[in-house]
Amino acid sequence: MSAQPVNPNLPPDHVTVFIDGVEMAAPKGSMIIQAADRAGIPIPRFCYHDKLAIAANCRMCLVDVDKMGKPAPACATPVMDGMKVSTRSEKALKSQRNVMEFLLINHPLDCPICDQGGECELQDLSLGYGRSVSRFSERKRVVADEDLGPLVATDMTRCIHCTRCVRFTAEIAGTYELGGMMRGEQLQIGTYDGKPLTTELSGNVIDVCPVGALTNKVFRFRARPWELVARESLGYHDALGSNLFLHVRRGDVLRTVPRDNDAVNECWLSDRDRYSHQGLYAEDRATRPLVRVARNGDEGDWREASWDEALQKAASILRDNGADQLGLLVHPATSSEEGTLLARLAEALGSGNLDHRIAQADLSDAAVAEPFAMPVADIEQADAIVIVGSQLRYELPLVHARVRKAVARGARVHVVNPVDFDFTFEVASRRIVPPSRLAAALGEVQLGEATRAVVIVGGVAEAGPHASAIRAAARAFAGANNAALCRIPQGANALGLGRHGVLPASRDAQAMLREPRSAYVIYGLEPGLDFADQALAMQALGNAQVVAFSQFACMSTRKVADVILPIGALPEIDATLTNLDGRDQRAVAAGKLPGEARAGWRVLRALGGLLDAPGFGFTDLAGLRGEMDDHLATTAAVGVAAPKQAWFQKDEVATEQAAHIANAAVAAASGDAGVGEGLELVVSQAIYRGDAVLRRAAALQAHPLTAGARVVLHPRDAQSAGLAADAVARVANDTGTATLPVAISEQVAPGCAWIESGYGATAALVSARVKVGGA
Repeated sequence: MSAQPVNPNLPPDHVTVFIDGVEMAAPKGSMIIQAADRAGIPIPRFCYHDKLAIAANCRMCLVDVDKMGKPAPACATPVMDGMKVSTRSEKALKSQRNVMEFLLINHPLDCPICDQGGECELQDLSLGYGRSVSRFSERKRVVADEDLGPLVATDMTRCIHCTRCVRFTAEIAGTYELGGMMRGEQLQIGTYDGKPLTTELSGNVIDVCPVGALTNKVFRFRARPWELVARESLGYHDALGSNLFLHVRRGDVLRTVPRDNDAVNECWLSDRDRYSHQGLYAEDRATRPLVRVARNGDEGDWREASWDEALQKAASILRDNGADQLGLLVHPATSSEEGTLLARLAEALGSGNLDHRIAQADLSDAAVAEPFAMPVADIEQADAIVIVGSQLRYELPLVHARVRKAVARGARVHVVNPVDFDFTFEVASRRIVPPSRLAAALGEVQLGEATRAVVIVGGVAEAGPHASAIRAAARAFAGANNAALCRIPQGANALGLGRHGVLPASRDAQAMLREPRSAYVIYGLEPGLDFADQALAMQALGNAQVVAFSQFACMSTRKVADVILPIGALPEIDATLTNLDGRDQRAVAAGKLPGEARAGWRVLRALGGLLDAPGFGFTDLAGLRGEMDDHLATTAAVGVAAPKQAWFQKDEVATEQAAHIANAAVAAASGDAGVGEGLELVVSQAIYRGDAVLRRAAALQAHPLTAGARVVLHPRDAQSAGLAADAVARVANDTGTATLPVAISEQVAPGCAWIESGYGATAALVSARVKVGGA
């Protein structure tokens, strides 16, 4: 290795290295293992992971470096100009075999019963680097297992101390829940306190574990890897659209694992996306068409029907209640294909009452989802980040991880929230104020000399009664500070549905419930829990004829519907979703449809055919997608910004809605914060209660982050109401009353009561203010 560069034509930040005789360029400061990986030269490893810090503690990657006396760890040895490395020399192979022998001294030979068997890195490498017999006869050590909660199973006797899991919880999750205890041969990996993992990303420790020490508790002992077929799919519980594989055996989805995409979810997956498939197999899954016989009791009397009869019943309801008397309410995770057909159906029936923004209370500014102004992958390069009205860690767990990486690079994070929500990074400034003051508080944030700033507006703001004011303030703030405005779409496919016309030409979601229609189509939603105003929704739907396209024949659907048409959930259908970057992504059908359930687009095509509606003449999904692409191309060519926004004009509907929202905002902002005048209600979405599938995933419902229905008060407000922690409070407003356990926390802004949505017990509480007192 001379002072002169081996290849003077290389960029100044690169050097020339020779690995197994192959000449290559590598960035200065990179490690041998990184250069080898780029060249496709395999080097065995256990502790190294390209998304984690280097530990160099397994030594499996020892290689032979010219002019170095001892073998060097490839993961921790920087490249140098002219360096010659051999990964397959006698010295390298002997070192690697010796390391493998040491690793197997205490490792149990229980491969036949190990859940990692067949996809175990240690098993694979021992085949090439292990000995056929062991030279050690001493007893193997045994390590007691820990209960890490309902998601991750442990067999710590198998642990080889690679510390990948420790580094993941420290560096990516930011919770520091795992660590090494004791020393030498007594070293153990554990949680110190024996408590379950609380990170929302805990399932990733399963993926990074190279042995069977940490495995999937939900999948445990259900199948072997070679029995599974992998299908490409997407996360559909938030707007990120994480890329993933569904592992299927004989049509049953048994496991979910991440699919690498550095622009979206890197190689990680949130627990919400990893374990939600459990909810697909709930007892109340809709498997056959149902027709109401009578409205006796809360759920009425139902009978199973053929598809022909059920579709004829649905078509009859729609024919008898067309035009302005019909409303269509669509779940915001509905695929773009289904959304397109719903828009065609509404147009054919002459109804302008179509909307997917069912969980948003304030639409007076005609707000629709829009792509992030800064790609999500670039957020980690930002130098100033403002989070407004968002419990980001639960709302978008992997975007929260991106923000954490930005902080590690020196970014300053400013928070404007009604609750001091937990983050796993340092916050530069906090403004914890009631929801009615979020817009004003945002204007007080100072970004200093930031050149790459981003404003993230989340669900607490977007779904609340002051949303339009906060959106306007965020847009003004972003413009004044040259910041990228990133409004989190409220639904996995809110962007796609907006693009394909699932928006009102007349009444929006709230207006068509406040002014009840004679009939409704509800699509993919659970009417008792998915609306911004549950009481209003159930009243309007209960007094109308309702055609329900649903994955579940739940109690609230049975209560309001006249016919239930069973449709597939996203893991069971071919679908397109548009994520928060505006990126169209496709999922392929993985799990089999239960019973007689059908893909939603097929059911809509059949219904459109019965109604002789135009636009339903395609024969397959490819034909439909071709029509969709042509429509979008035409729309872009003529410069249409967004479909069907006539309702935003100052007609009677828009004027009435704006007045309704304005009056609510004034009422919320007036008066002091005392309990006698009522407390401002703060509503955030419970992390594992956001949709019907999640609510039925048993493991997620048993997770520590599923806190249950409760009301959280500031100590001052609890004292004024005469309430102590764990007491039971009566929480009332003009729409309903709830009896909830009380928690007390200084994280809540004074004058506020914080609840989580997604629970039946809190569904009635939607007004801007509530009164709280003893039960």
